[in-house]
Amino acid sequence: MYRFLLTRQWVILTLVALALIPTMIRLGFWQLHRHEHRVAQNQLIGDNLDAPAVAVEKFTAPGRTVPRDDTWRTVTATGTYDTAHEVVVRQRTGSDEQSIGYFVLTPLLLPDDRAVLVNRGWIPAGTDLTKFPKVPAAPSGKVTVTGRLKADETTGNSGIKDKQGLPPRQVSLINSEQRAKALSRPVLGGYIELTSSSPKGGKQPQPVAAPNHSDIGPHMAYAVQWWLFSAGVPIGWFVLARRERRDRAAEAAKAAATSEKVPAAAAAAAAD
Repeated sequence: MYRFLLTRQWVILTLVALALIPTMIRLGFWQLHRHEHRVAQNQLIGDNLDAPAVAVEKFTAPGRTVPRDDTWRTVTATGTYDTAHEVVVRQRTGSDEQSIGYFVLTPLLLPDDRAVLVNRGWIPAGTDLTKFPKVPAAPSGKVTVTGRLKADETTGNSGIKDKQGLPPRQVSLINSEQRAKALSRPVLGGYIELTSSSPKGGKQPQPVAAPNHSDIGPHMAYAVQWWLFSAGVPIGWFVLARRERRDRAAEAAKAAATSEKVPAAAAAAAAD
């Protein structure tokens, strides 16, 4: 009845189905893990943003990588801006997520002869990308900044290529080790993404938008879809097998009926 399942076509189809089921199940768990990571990351960001502001030195030091659990913490620092070593970070988007421009990266000199990098915000790109753009002046004198602690950018964690040979005072990545070489002084690992300043100064770059930590993404829906697909494979295989059996039975019955009509017709012709 189901001998057709031993044909080459059905053996291949069955093997493909058996391979698809565990593959789809694994893809579902992969999406589930991505969902769990996204939820945990959102929780971390929310908790750190809501935590009281503390001195930046509590979480970082020169040559230290900012731990994942400390990123997005609200930190403060007091010092004077070193505008002579200010640079702009190329190819960055504004708050509308469409406009391309620069981040303004200014070292803040601390009282202990160390420095910390401050991303003062975003400015639009000018018409001549080979020249240093017009940057709003940083507040002069003693300044207290408050912002979000971020880890150093690398090509590995940001996906941004560290291009060489850029125009003067332009960089691709926000990296404390790279800037320490230019400053010739210790620079705290990571950087501060500015949210407020006292004094504020005049017109300033556009603040970097706070991260969206409420969107959990579509990963859970994708996981459910993969698991539904894996459940649908055996169901589809069974439906196809039943249909094949029915079609073969119908063809066999039709052939049998045809074979019975042929002798009967021959007998009638002989009688005539």
